[in-house]
Amino acid sequence: MEWLKKIFNRKTFYTNKYFIAFFLFAVYITIFSQNNLIERIDAIQRRNDLIKQKEYYLRLIKEHTEKIKELTTNKELLEKFVREEYLMKRKNEVIFLVVDTNEVKK
Repeated sequence: MEWLKKIFNRKTFYTNKYFIAFFLFAVYITIFSQNNLIERIDAIQRRNDLIKQKEYYLRLIKEHTEKIKELTTNKELLEKFVREEYLMKRKNEVIFLVVDTNEVKK
């Protein structure tokens, strides 16, 4: 235990060449190196954001493919979709649009 006290003696500990070398190495790795810790943390956060975006877009693609499949197989659904989305109508048909003025636009 005495050798441990020698190593961690306040005066000799900070002037120890191994401690100084380790400290300089740690500073270099965390701040100045090409793959420093700060950039590493940012890269991990960006990767996590991209993974979330990927999941969102994959879910969106799945929903849209299901919708396209339904629209191509069912003519009644296709007609309903076209009437609602593109406001199309049949010949000799009148469409009345009801607009809610109380609705807050975003």
